[in-house]
Amino acid sequence: MLFFRSGLFVVGPESAGAHPGPVCYRKGGPLTVTDANLCLGRLLPEYFPKIFGPSENEPLDKAATIEAFYKLTEEINNFLSTQPDGKTKPAMTAEDVAMGFIHVANEAMCRPIRALTQAKGYDTNHHVLACFGGAGGQHACSIARALGMGTVFVHKYAGILSAYGMALADVVHEAQEPCAKVYEPESFLYLDERLTVLEKQCEVELEKQGFKPEHIHTEAYLHLRYEGTDCALMCTANPSSKSETACKHGDFQKTFLQRYQREFGFTIQGRVIVVDDIRVRGIGKSLVQTDSPVPAAEGPPRVDKEVDVYFESGYHHASVYILGDLHAGHEIPGPAIIMDNLSTVLVEPDCTAFITSRGDIKIVIGSGELRRIGTELDAIHLSIFSHRFMSIAEQMGRVLQRTTISTNIKERLDFSCALFGPDGGLVSNAPHIPVHLGSMQEAVQYQMRSLEGGFQEGDVILTNHPAAGGSHLPDLTVITPVFYKSERKPVFFVASRGHHADIGGITPGSMPPHSKSLTEEGASFKSFYLVKQGLFNEAELVQALKAPGMVPGSSGTRNLQDNLSDLKAQIAANHKGISLVLELIDAYGLDVVQAYMRHIQTNAEVAVRDMLREIGTKVHQRSGVSELEAEDFLDDGSPIRLKISIDIQQGTAVCDFSGTGYELWGNCNAPRAITLSALIYCLRCMVGHDVPLNQGCLNPVRVTIPKGSLLHPSDTAAVVGGNVLTSQRIVDVVLKAFEVCAASQGCMNNVTFGEEKWGYYETVAGGAGAGPSWHGHSGIHTHMTNTRITDAEILERRYPVILRHFSLRPNSGGSGRYRGGDGVVRELLFRRHIMLSVLTERRVFHPYGMKGGSPGERGLNLIMKSDGRIISLGSKTAIATEPGDIFRLLTPGGGGYGCPNVMTSAEEDTSQKKQPLSIERGSVYEYHRAQESV
Repeated sequence: MLFFRSGLFVVGPESAGAHPGPVCYRKGGPLTVTDANLCLGRLLPEYFPKIFGPSENEPLDKAATIEAFYKLTEEINNFLSTQPDGKTKPAMTAEDVAMGFIHVANEAMCRPIRALTQAKGYDTNHHVLACFGGAGGQHACSIARALGMGTVFVHKYAGILSAYGMALADVVHEAQEPCAKVYEPESFLYLDERLTVLEKQCEVELEKQGFKPEHIHTEAYLHLRYEGTDCALMCTANPSSKSETACKHGDFQKTFLQRYQREFGFTIQGRVIVVDDIRVRGIGKSLVQTDSPVPAAEGPPRVDKEVDVYFESGYHHASVYILGDLHAGHEIPGPAIIMDNLSTVLVEPDCTAFITSRGDIKIVIGSGELRRIGTELDAIHLSIFSHRFMSIAEQMGRVLQRTTISTNIKERLDFSCALFGPDGGLVSNAPHIPVHLGSMQEAVQYQMRSLEGGFQEGDVILTNHPAAGGSHLPDLTVITPVFYKSERKPVFFVASRGHHADIGGITPGSMPPHSKSLTEEGASFKSFYLVKQGLFNEAELVQALKAPGMVPGSSGTRNLQDNLSDLKAQIAANHKGISLVLELIDAYGLDVVQAYMRHIQTNAEVAVRDMLREIGTKVHQRSGVSELEAEDFLDDGSPIRLKISIDIQQGTAVCDFSGTGYELWGNCNAPRAITLSALIYCLRCMVGHDVPLNQGCLNPVRVTIPKGSLLHPSDTAAVVGGNVLTSQRIVDVVLKAFEVCAASQGCMNNVTFGEEKWGYYETVAGGAGAGPSWHGHSGIHTHMTNTRITDAEILERRYPVILRHFSLRPNSGGSGRYRGGDGVVRELLFRRHIMLSVLTERRVFHPYGMKGGSPGERGLNLIMKSDGRIISLGSKTAIATEPGDIFRLLTPGGGGYGCPNVMTSAEEDTSQKKQPLSIERGSVYEYHRAQESV
């Protein structure tokens, strides 16, 4: 579906579906990409069957589509005329608008392709774009060009390729069994024997299905990983290798090392390789006859008709061909349209299509001419640059996840990557960890002030100190300036922040529940040159990471090698970001890229101003004033107070936290950067639709935080809990003031355990708060965190614990018209003497309900001793556990919203209009999408 929101062209992710479908389907649907292609002449109604309309007997309605685009064009021109210099610019035509949406749609499709190929270590430049689906051929040339791909391949059955593939598919039977042996010559006999046994099992099963032995083929696999890591790769053997690392079935280690290098960018020298599983795939060949060759061309291709098609430079005459009339060797220069009963293929100008011997279409992509654009605001390019900037941050995140070693970053996804302007202001970030986002901007700007602009090319800065924009010490931030050609000052900055499992301190895992000062929480860095003029300062870094061991009762980092490896991965992620930024600048020019950086920040600012005006107006109508107030408490009784004063005319607000409690003799103090992160997150959520999350979101807001309060503590105050607990309470207070929704669990449920040489850390999900038109989700991370839980198999394999129980906590969400989400129950059985640390909140005060909804249940932390005693641990504690002890964690539920059986105001407003479902976002969603692409 197509939208124009706050000056931004938006495509999807909402879909019109098959019913009602696009406007042209004659069923009252919205404008979609299909309508845009129809408006531009890229879809030809005369070649479509008459199956549209209420009676499904009418053709596509091009007139209705054009009329809808005229209405939208008028709306867009009216908006643009109110912008600076808007009246001096020529008005957009309906074709300009439709073409703009096509460009934005193409860029939106390019983003996941870039991200997924990057995640697997591939470069799109070296590959062919395979196109399928009825509509894919209309966009293939543009997408291939944007991705730097020189060839598009369109199967002749592209419109039904999935069904065609299923008909031709071989029958597969797989047999697999676990294994825990080291890949070494002493294990080869066992591995060969087990592979042979599994091969026989597959052959027997396939023979039962009627396959003859000569039609059965088997493939052997070993699931390999480095010892001490969690990322295993399923590897086939390299049959040609005769090295000492090859068994009878071939050299699996060679394949493993090649794939590891390609996917993660490095191999680990001297590390043992472990076999997790043995697997054999048996394949019964279907022997279905595939399509035969098509006749060779004996003359030029027959043109069915000529049409006018709109492209970037205006209307072009294009020839229309019928795929069934084309023969092998036919060459079709663009612009052209190749029609088939199942799909439409657009051959763009400067591209050439060739018909292969099998009747498929191969399109060679020309270089094309990149249209030069100016620095003035263009609504279409605003959307395109928004996608490009976001793609840079996403690809940085892929590289970081791919090249890191630690469970925290690779598996739990506790990291963030972002792009910043030359003033240090946030430009774009991938949907990673919300608590990092606003605070990373503070970190970059602190370095600019601290180093007085003394950056040089090749420098990389490491920081984590709360006074320097840090969140808490385990979150190490790596900042790299971006230089361009002769520019003396950085033109952009890139940064990555990752949670390191241990950086020293008084407890393993560097999340001490009872820390009273920053020195007890691990190594700290304000402005440390991780790399200086291209040289990695490893000796000084190691010294700094071991420095906490000089504090009595404390330790230096307990996992130095993981710290070093992960920091190098963060450097690599930043390097990827730099190369992408420079690539963008080379394509468009520095002045244009920086101009659109500012335009995107302004666009976010406009969206927030509109939202504040709307909310302020409603509050004023209800109460006669445009002020909001709220208060909530930490478990120790410390208040967090907020007063919001909205200027309806300007669309601005003053957020005043005066009255908030004093700095704490504990670790729930939150640096100023945390409060800004919480605010930018809440404002972005309340806008209600996709806008870039950047510095512009905070421009209309002035924040007052009293110095010496728990939200603006001294430089030496302990802060480890402020990042993971107080940040959630700030969000609760902001959303309570705006009366947006009930409270979510309000805690990250931090669990850390370990011994002197290792530490493990996890955050556990709970219930989400309900809202005026939705039930709260159960067993989910909310608001300021967005991480995965470690897989049970990985947890039990790497650490001396057993996961006894992990389920939802029934009825822990608050009741109401809409119920709050349920928390979870998690039980860990310890198999050795282990130090357990628990850092939690909402064990005293319930997550509040709203508008008559009931509060959610409080959380509870218990130790069940082997002698039968059950001990309540309170919200924050460290305890030495014994073998057989069970830690039982019950996380809070979300608050309910509204009185049961009474319609909320939102329902009354939308009772005649179906509301769109919430859109899944975030690092966990992106991770699942990447996994499903394998």
